[in-house]
Amino acid sequence: MEVKARAPGKIILSGEHAVVHGSTAVAASISLHTSVFLAFPSHSGNDDTLKLELKDMALEFSWPVGRIKEALAEFSSAISSSPTSCPAECLRSIGALVEEQNIPEARTGLASGMSAFLWLYSCIQGFKPATVVVTSELPLGSGLGSSAAFCVALSAALLALSDSVSVDMVHQGWSSFGEKELDLLNKWAFEGEKIIHGNPSGIDNTVSTYGNMIKFKSGSLTLIKSNLPLKMLITNTKVGRNTKALVAGVSERTIRHPDALNFVFNAVDSISKELSAIIESPVSGELSITEKEENIAELMEMNQGLLQSMGVSHASIETVLRTTLKYKLASKLTGAGGGGCVLTLLPTLLSGTIVDKVIAELESCGFQCLIAEIGGRGVEISFNGASS
Repeated sequence: MEVKARAPGKIILSGEHAVVHGSTAVAASISLHTSVFLAFPSHSGNDDTLKLELKDMALEFSWPVGRIKEALAEFSSAISSSPTSCPAECLRSIGALVEEQNIPEARTGLASGMSAFLWLYSCIQGFKPATVVVTSELPLGSGLGSSAAFCVALSAALLALSDSVSVDMVHQGWSSFGEKELDLLNKWAFEGEKIIHGNPSGIDNTVSTYGNMIKFKSGSLTLIKSNLPLKMLITNTKVGRNTKALVAGVSERTIRHPDALNFVFNAVDSISKELSAIIESPVSGELSITEKEENIAELMEMNQGLLQSMGVSHASIETVLRTTLKYKLASKLTGAGGGGCVLTLLPTLLSGTIVDKVIAELESCGFQCLIAEIGGRGVEISFNGASS
């Protein structure tokens, strides 16, 4: 028995940082995915091991199922087939299982993701042998929702081969879950995210689960349907950043300059609302698409200027902005800032030659460039080896 699931990453189109201070923000799925392949051994085999293979990193970990069961024996009452938070004591036991593995020193950040894997697997599938293979098009730790995409794809694969959901196993190619199943899946993925991040907002896993776009403000999430095909160049500066420190920096600046920053946050709120209205409104003809793209480009540039005034830009981000501006393209940082990724809108009528030139120039600076469609489908599953 086997299944493959894939879940998209995410970007923040507008409103990062300001959302912490009550402004509206808009997030969207991107056509870059994390995929999870799950296979159970045949009954004739005697393999009693749970294997986790991280293919992109050429890493493989394994646990005897009996060892997992023994480690979690005293927490059997906490392990549930409905979405459940991992108790602190249980998380320590899972952490011990992870520590038994030979994780390379440069990859110690994987430990929390492996803990999330063991919790979700044990809850949804119980203590049984299997092979789980993970591949991803998303760079880790760059603000593109790689951990959420992993939790969503993993939850999807585990649930698809459980009794908790009803799915069509004979469908050819990729298929989606029903609304009820998506809600369950999203709750499980959120529990995984909590193990990885402690206190996540739930935005990343929700975007990855449902796809399309989400408008959020003061803890309230609203799914929005995009009527506009958008394509972005995503430039990964490869500069690490401390999200908590950046968020704290904006708050400290707000204390020093409350009036000025409140005007900034209100402006960001207006930009997010206008952006979502443009995206949701019907499209009629090429001219309408071009006009909408021009308006979105202006809003992105304005949002970037406001993010700079919050103090969350970085020399690497400014290099991307200068490079894309030479080609009259609009860019803005996405996520925490201080490095991370930068979005550049690629208009429908832009020539491929220009795109190639921009990418070549950015890559010569040591940056990684990815092209993605924005606001596409959420998590999907396949039972027959779908590859695209």
